[in-house]
Amino acid sequence: MHPLEKFTYCPVCGSKHFGEHNFKSKKCDNCGFTYYQNPSAATAAFIVNGRGELLVERRGKEPAKGTLDLPGGFIDNDETAEEGVAREIREETGLEVTSARYLFSLPNVYLYSGMTIHTLDIFFSCEVRDGAEPAADDDAEECFWVPVSEIHTEQFGLRSIRRALHLFLNSRAAGAAAR
Repeated sequence: MHPLEKFTYCPVCGSKHFGEHNFKSKKCDNCGFTYYQNPSAATAAFIVNGRGELLVERRGKEPAKGTLDLPGGFIDNDETAEEGVAREIREETGLEVTSARYLFSLPNVYLYSGMTIHTLDIFFSCEVRDGAEPAADDDAEECFWVPVSEIHTEQFGLRSIRRALHLFLNSRAAGAAAR
């Protein structure tokens, strides 16, 4: 299925002659407009407190409602990835980010409103004020601290989050073994 299969009319001129141009774009035969399907940017945060616990959320909305997740979400227009992760953490947990350090990124697919949205998930290691306690809001049904040693990746509903947790946990284990 073409990623723009649900788009049948040209968004510029309204023509029905809006067809597949290549594997990631459609082109209007009437006005010449070409639209490329590129990934949406999203963030996720690893926040570990002084007790060695990771902040996790229970998803309050689909996709994967009821499963565990990391704080984060889509980056808004005119926002940097760092601003986006800080805003999402504030909206979902009430916590203020004091620092955000880029770790890595992973591609993902996200089913939303009946459409498959391709995303590029950008992962950060974030710090928040010591002793601050999260309060679930926005997309988070609840948020809580889990000892890193008790993280079970299969409890997390989104594929890129599970892959990121494997990378995160393996890097922590390698760091601990090197010490």
